[in-house]
Amino acid sequence: MEGETRKIQFTGKSSYIISLPKRWVTDLGLKQGDQIRLVRRGSSTLEMYPPKFESRTQKKDEAVIEIDSSEEGSAIVRKLISLYFLGFKTIYVKPKNGRLSPGQRNTVKGAVRRMLMGSEITSDSSNGITVQVLVNLLELSVDGAFKRMIHLAKSMSSDALLAVKENNLDLAQEVIHTDDEVDKFGFYIIRQLKIAIQNEHMLEEMGFRNARDCLGYRLVVKNIERTGDHAAYIAKDLLEFKRPVKKEVLARLQEMNEFCLRTLDESCLALFKEDYVQAERTIQETSEISKYEKKVRDASKTLKDDEDIYRVRRMTENIRRVSEYASDIAEIVLNMNIEKALKKSG
Repeated sequence: MEGETRKIQFTGKSSYIISLPKRWVTDLGLKQGDQIRLVRRGSSTLEMYPPKFESRTQKKDEAVIEIDSSEEGSAIVRKLISLYFLGFKTIYVKPKNGRLSPGQRNTVKGAVRRMLMGSEITSDSSNGITVQVLVNLLELSVDGAFKRMIHLAKSMSSDALLAVKENNLDLAQEVIHTDDEVDKFGFYIIRQLKIAIQNEHMLEEMGFRNARDCLGYRLVVKNIERTGDHAAYIAKDLLEFKRPVKKEVLARLQEMNEFCLRTLDESCLALFKEDYVQAERTIQETSEISKYEKKVRDASKTLKDDEDIYRVRRMTENIRRVSEYASDIAEIVLNMNIEKALKKSG
């Protein structure tokens, strides 16, 4: 978004005025006599809202979910997350008839605590629950949230295999709990991206060149969420079978996992650096996953128990998926930066 520098002028006895570029007024469909709302944000920012935008933002402040007495918890959570994504600041959860059941209330409170970053319950009774989204849009940047999300997902992958190695059921349970944290950061980022798409000022504040980049980040977030999911699958496998995998096989699985996490790191680094060449290199590197899979297969030839063979195959598949996500992210980086690459080659 381009900027303009304008001089503040003094008029009358108590007012200061500033002129607006004609093109801005024309593009926004404004005319002489239209009302513009001015808002002070903190100590260093002034925002101006034209009438059309103002009416749209006011509608987005509050939303109401009406819950049927027979409605399941998963359906309530989906509605809550959807409204969080859409940028509502206050969400009222009310019973359609009668009262909210204790189970429904616990579902809402649990979802707010585990999934909706920056949200708090400000009112709670059988007649309804009020969810307030208090997070400041600029307190945690999209990049900052994204880096923490990546760190958590990678830690989950490493800890899941460590739990299998040590037959550590408590650590496996912790990996599964951490998946909620990964999703929580993901939901927060998606909310921010949707707000940025609808508000050019926020788009610039969040460091995006255009709305198309927001779509790219949305796809990347999904890949990181899935990375956490597959780590959780490995942890759940341990909780189901409650025994470690043969030492030699596990060493090959850990080697494979380290390779996948390295390629994931490289693809995300290419995203942050907007590096087309790095993204291409990462895509080529991910094709080497087959070498690591072969090492796991060779080590697995000594396994006799069908259950052990099945477990290793399932773990191999869960780990391999991470390299696919790394490749997908690198592909997104290519799409986001192709125009810059063309200019350099031209």
